[in-house]
Amino acid sequence: MQDSNFKLSLKLRIDWSEMDTYMHVNNVNFMKYMQSARVQFWDVTGLAKLYEATKKGPMLVSTRCDFKHPLFFPGNVMIKTKVEFIKNSSFGLYHHLYNDDDVLCAVGHDVAVCYDFNTDKTFKITDDLRKVMEKY
Repeated sequence: MQDSNFKLSLKLRIDWSEMDTYMHVNNVNFMKYMQSARVQFWDVTGLAKLYEATKKGPMLVSTRCDFKHPLFFPGNVMIKTKVEFIKNSSFGLYHHLYNDDDVLCAVGHDVAVCYDFNTDKTFKITDDLRKVMEKY
């Protein structure tokens, strides 16, 4: 049963090319699905626009995926995402990946820092940005 605490969801179609020798989705594609969910979070929070305007934005520093159940073609994957934590300049995202039968197939964790690509240093998450991120 999908957790209602996850405010973001993204449904992606599984492509036949994502299958491996064992005829299930190759593990590297789970990371790609989580990347799509991360990008969605960056879009809805304004982090992507912030980077476009200022060259300051999120940079992934860690990602992990624990596999629970295989995914198969044909089918879809539903990625549910929520903020796991927000610190001074870093934040974490928590992902649940489900198949079409609502079976939990993977659990993922990302850590990103807010990074100023102009100065090659992290920057503090502003109060306004924190408020937006906390919605998710």
